[in-house]
Amino acid sequence: MRRIIIIGSSGGNLYNLGGKDPQKLLGEIRTQAKAAGVEIAGIQFIAARGSMDTAGKGTHAEVYCLDAESGTPVVSYTGTLEACNEWVRGTDEALALALQNGQIDGMISMSADPNGANEKVVNAAVEKKVPIVGTGGTSMALISAKGAHVLLTSGTTGTTNRTRAISFVTAFAKHWGITYRPMIGDAAQAGAASDKPWKRINIRGIMMSSLPGFIALALVLALSKIPGLDMLSGVFDVLIKALPVVIAAIAAKQVSDMEEVSVVAGVLAGILSTDGGIIGGMIGGIGAGLLVNVLFRKCIEWKFPTTTVNIIAGGVSGLAAGLIVYYLLAPIALQAGEWVKVLIEGAVSYSPALAGLIAGLLIWPAIIGGVYHAAILPIVLLEMEKTGNSFLGAVDMVGLVMVSAGITLANIISPREKSEATVATPGFLINMGFGTFVEAAYPFMFSNKLVFAGAIVSSGIAGMMVGVFDVRGTAYVPSVMAPLLSNNMLGFIAAMASGLLCSLLITLAANQIAKKKQVQQTGEKINA
Repeated sequence: MRRIIIIGSSGGNLYNLGGKDPQKLLGEIRTQAKAAGVEIAGIQFIAARGSMDTAGKGTHAEVYCLDAESGTPVVSYTGTLEACNEWVRGTDEALALALQNGQIDGMISMSADPNGANEKVVNAAVEKKVPIVGTGGTSMALISAKGAHVLLTSGTTGTTNRTRAISFVTAFAKHWGITYRPMIGDAAQAGAASDKPWKRINIRGIMMSSLPGFIALALVLALSKIPGLDMLSGVFDVLIKALPVVIAAIAAKQVSDMEEVSVVAGVLAGILSTDGGIIGGMIGGIGAGLLVNVLFRKCIEWKFPTTTVNIIAGGVSGLAAGLIVYYLLAPIALQAGEWVKVLIEGAVSYSPALAGLIAGLLIWPAIIGGVYHAAILPIVLLEMEKTGNSFLGAVDMVGLVMVSAGITLANIISPREKSEATVATPGFLINMGFGTFVEAAYPFMFSNKLVFAGAIVSSGIAGMMVGVFDVRGTAYVPSVMAPLLSNNMLGFIAAMASGLLCSLLITLAANQIAKKKQVQQTGEKINA
């Protein structure tokens, strides 16, 4: 196993690009080194409480070293910056000796001080021709001037903790001829390497993460209807155009997970994909995320400076993916979204009550079966993209949220057992206060078939009311606010009330029946 050491400081510009959080900065290097089978044998890192560009001798600082038992960076000394520099000079000799004895195969330098605190270890690395990678323009220039064997050098501008770490380890892996697959996203959390970003494409995750943007759109729509606030209609139009950018940025971040670089790529792709709606934004963002990983790796292989690697990976990836959508895919993506809207509107136009009834009856089986977030939520967001509210969004609120609230309220008023009231109370409050957490009804539905059937029937009735009143709305907002975000406030209130009251009454009846059965069973046992 190859062994490397890390030296340096939180730096000037580096401080603003990850240096202020040494644990995260050093932790990312440890993660990527582990993916390459490289051992970190030593750390000598000075972290100041401010940028080195403005820090003085009296600035508070800490020295991070490697804990031999856990293999993690720990604070070994705390004091002023001047005192920390002196302390490091005293420990510099141990790392220098390890280099001279051939125990170290490589060195990472980040804003190091080759003529001061890190002089001995740098000189030893130069003498032994140990390969060095690092960032910090002035620092790396001084190290190179000493005749060091530098594999990769760059400034810190435009870099992130992850991109720097991947750049460092990629350079070492290529030099030593070892296999390395960067740890990114879920793979990094699980401790497994992955170089297949397409496996991280998750439409449901992208849509769920984008939901706050759509709720903001609905809020602006509601506010614009208030007398005196009609000027917000212009804000509504701007937000509609911005939704593809939101979707694209999230998609690129989830697919690539290269921190700020992937976000920049996603935003660029999203801006160029606005004519394709949210489907176009998603396509552009996914494409940008995939390209970020490809271009990043290629630029590292071509030995581009890390700053340039980030600029190309973030800028070119976003432009390339965005231009493809802009010139080729936008009309197709936009039409796909229109087809979804036309299909729903057609069903509602044919028979509003029937459409609402069917949607209400199916929405509980959909969420229990895991179909809701994968299929229904994207359709809700496609509807909201056009009008700021949604037919299925209204069914969601009245058929899921209100029905769940009714079931939990019944178990607060008259539970089968006293302990169930404690379980039901938080669920009721969250459903009413935040318009989410319909799963709070699951314990009562799954333990009583009558409650389960009542939930579906109540949802069907409430959905039918949505159709009758031709309501468009949304969930995921407080119940008292939901009618204000709809196109028919009184109709939405009536539909919400029907879902809550129907499920409440059925659950109360079911609980009474269950109690009587328990009493009868207890009596039979006593008599026996």
